[in-house]
Amino acid sequence: MAETKTPTVLPFPNSKKRPATTHDGDAAAAKKASMLFSGESDPAAALAAARHEFGEHGGVNMSIEASATFTVMEPETMRRMFSGELGPDRDFFIYSRHFNPTVLSLGRQMAALEGTEAAYCTASGMSAISAVLMQLLSSGQNIVASQTLYGGTHALLTHFLPRVSNITTTFVDINDINMVDNALVAGESKVLYFESVSNPTLTVANIPELSRVGHAKGVTVVVDNTFSPMVLSPARLGADVVVHSISKFISGGADIIAGAICGSASLVNSMMDLHQGTLMLLGPTMNAKVAFELSERIPHLAPRMKEHSKRALALAQRMKKMGLKVIYPGLEDHPQHKILKSMANKEYGYGGLLCLDMETEERANRLMNLLQNYSQFGFMAVSLGYSETLMSCSGSSTSSELSNEEKQLAGISPGLVRMSVGYVGTLEQKWSQFEKAISRLQDSGLFNKN
Repeated sequence: MAETKTPTVLPFPNSKKRPATTHDGDAAAAKKASMLFSGESDPAAALAAARHEFGEHGGVNMSIEASATFTVMEPETMRRMFSGELGPDRDFFIYSRHFNPTVLSLGRQMAALEGTEAAYCTASGMSAISAVLMQLLSSGQNIVASQTLYGGTHALLTHFLPRVSNITTTFVDINDINMVDNALVAGESKVLYFESVSNPTLTVANIPELSRVGHAKGVTVVVDNTFSPMVLSPARLGADVVVHSISKFISGGADIIAGAICGSASLVNSMMDLHQGTLMLLGPTMNAKVAFELSERIPHLAPRMKEHSKRALALAQRMKKMGLKVIYPGLEDHPQHKILKSMANKEYGYGGLLCLDMETEERANRLMNLLQNYSQFGFMAVSLGYSETLMSCSGSSTSSELSNEEKQLAGISPGLVRMSVGYVGTLEQKWSQFEKAISRLQDSGLFNKN
């Protein structure tokens, strides 16, 4: 059987579809590196240096390629596309479950944002995580993962993967480097998986050190950076693969579900393989219209993240002075504050999430009820990255997949309120609304400050 090649996902300048007889592969290869790696370490600068997509008629915004399937000018061209000889790097497209020009453009933006060679955008964050792990692992192999993860990810590792593919997970305290090192077994462990800032406890991972330990054991380091786009750049710190739920900060509108996988071109291409690729065969395809919407939001991600972080730090400092038990990586008493400060990209702060430990679920629910329905401080809703402040009691919501024992190991208090701090209104207005709710909570006798 003839070898089947996989088309590359690396960017190539837009043009009308090239004749299949064109032989410019060497020129294309020479251009790829210069377009991908601008040498910028700041994610906003890297985004600005990335190639801009113009519309078909010269519009400043790219056109939406809404077609599900694509025509060819010569019958022989289709055979060459299916053999992998011609692909999207030369503007040859087959079918939008495979590659779509608009979705690829968003992928280039995500690659620039995270400083990776390539990226592929998916229908959701969970589909990105699932596809990466199922591509990297085979039946009977092992993942070493943080014991504090988003509930859906924890369920995937604890229940789904063992059932369908005999893939097991060893959970560790990600801040105990010796524990991580001991859990990684050369030849058996294939992936080290963790969140750059954990959901919901806001534990910060030492990405350079964890990457060093993982690579020493020959494993692929996969980092979920959903909580800290712009703030942290895991691939620039040593990670191999970065995954995102774009639904959160990157979208910013709480109106889109999407995900992204950022890594090497060889990884992304393997995931699009016609016979073995998880993206190709499981089909978590992003709609081109969604990709266009998201590409229009990425340019203002930097100022949004700066404001999220600025507001979160200010509120955390005031809450702490009030005597509340607040968890925020930007506070100097946070256990990983110095680690985060050493890794963070300058000017983007420490992230837009903070937690209040109200100790009991009853007090947490009472506070959230007052903050939404009495003082209008924010909304009781899961997810994060919205312009309004979103609040949830993690133990009974986004981490409900964990058992009580697993929550205890992860450090998730029954009364932990996770807040995604928004930027609507003024800081003083929001602080006044918060104080009003706290005062009412004290009057109810349910809660007293320390």
